[in-house]
Amino acid sequence: MEDTRNLIDKYKGLTNEQVFDLLAQKRVPLEIAIENVEHDFNIGSIVRTANSFNVSKVHIIGKKKYNRRGAMCTDKYLEIVHHPTVEDFLTTQNGRELIAIENNTPRAKALHDKKFIQDTTLIFGSENNGITAELLNKASDVRFIESFGSTRSVNVGVAAGIAMYEYVRQNIL
Repeated sequence: MEDTRNLIDKYKGLTNEQVFDLLAQKRVPLEIAIENVEHDFNIGSIVRTANSFNVSKVHIIGKKKYNRRGAMCTDKYLEIVHHPTVEDFLTTQNGRELIAIENNTPRAKALHDKKFIQDTTLIFGSENNGITAELLNKASDVRFIESFGSTRSVNVGVAAGIAMYEYVRQNIL
């Protein structure tokens, strides 16, 4: 029987648990936090990208349910932790730099100037309303992704991919 999962060849034929365990041996120290206040369909896309960069953990803050279709079952290969509140999430972040990716605040500085440390957690909000003030106020740094067209921002799923890549480029590659 052919393994039709969206996996690179070296993981084909292995159980989901075996794939998880092999990836766990080489996880990137980056963590991702997604504030799920609107049941945003982009969360699945962010989870899939987090798997692609083999991040240590994905935190979902707020609503537990999200549209998993975009994740394409990659949520089986990484640790996803649900936090009902911002306060609960923050108790897990001791010593980590919290970087909010948000363009709708005067605090935001350009992503291209950011020098990431190893123990970083990138925070993303909903497509429509961004990150709540409660969580944004807890971020140690706020960054935006420069835009050169007519829209003021890229889709949050795309933004997550760009920010994760920049972290990996600086710390892993």
